Amino acid sequence: MSFSLTTPATVVATGTRDLGDPRFWLEFAPGLHIGDPAMVQGLSAIAPAEADMAAIRAMVREEWYFQASSITWGLDLALMANTVRALDRAGLSPVFAFLYDEFWLPFYRLSPIYRGLLGDYMALPDFWVWNVDPQRGDAGWRPHRDKDRHSLLPDGMPKSITTWMPLSRATPLNGCMYIVPAHLDPTYNTELEKEWRFEHAAIRALPGEAGDVFMWNQAVVHWGSRTSPRGGESRVSMAFEFQRADVAAMNEPLLPPLAFHDFGTRLRLVAKQVLQYRHMYKVDPAIERLAAQVLGRG
Repeated sequence: MSFSLTTPATVVATGTRDLGDPRFWLEFAPGLHIGDPAMVQGLSAIAPAEADMAAIRAMVREEWYFQASSITWGLDLALMANTVRALDRAGLSPVFAFLYDEFWLPFYRLSPIYRGLLGDYMALPDFWVWNVDPQRGDAGWRPHRDKDRHSLLPDGMPKSITTWMPLSRATPLNGCMYIVPAHLDPTYNTELEKEWRFEHAAIRALPGEAGDVFMWNQAVVHWGSRTSPRGGESRVSMAFEFQRADVAAMNEPLLPPLAFHDFGTRLRLVAKQVLQYRHMYKVDPAIERLAAQVLGRG
């Protein structure tokens, strides 16, 4: 596979290089891995006790999100965050971080929780990585519902869920997540869901430490806030979406949730993200051309 990209930013950082070569990406993070089977050998699942899983279900039935902290990932989260920042500095979309093995591993380990909420499930080809920088006045994505009320079953349980994980500290000053709990949102799961009628007092900030996990169903309103120049380091985070296996595909191709994808598959999946989320952020034309080329559209 051979794809070359030249932009003012990447010329300074790397010159014209073959982005279809894993070695190019490993130069950004010599301590990370691409396509190393040893990364998943003996990988342990995060399996809550039944009482804890019942508490998670009870929590999400009302507010439809939850936060888990103090998880031992066995990953160098600071290196992962700095790799995202390096990609950003080089003019490459942060979502290219999903070329590295480490960015997939937390979602593999969370499998028991996904199964507890969704039953048999699949990974959606919907994921992203952010580097929200206070020094640029950045903001996260604007208020939205990931997939609206059609992502809910008749009993209110989810057909699909989103997992969001900060890789660096997330605070109100550097763009942490904000959410409106379902029971405080009068248009949640109604035909008026595109209207925001919740009280400002219902808005809840979700600060978190590196490695915390946030999950919500795909009908709740949420967004990343505008940063402050006093925000300090950039907020680096990643997200992935999952759906029940027994409902129609919400996007394609659905992915076996524990599949260890090769580099070429990951590159195509990343290119898909670049193109499908153009409505949420400004795309560098060179990156857009690259994504189209990878997918055979250029």
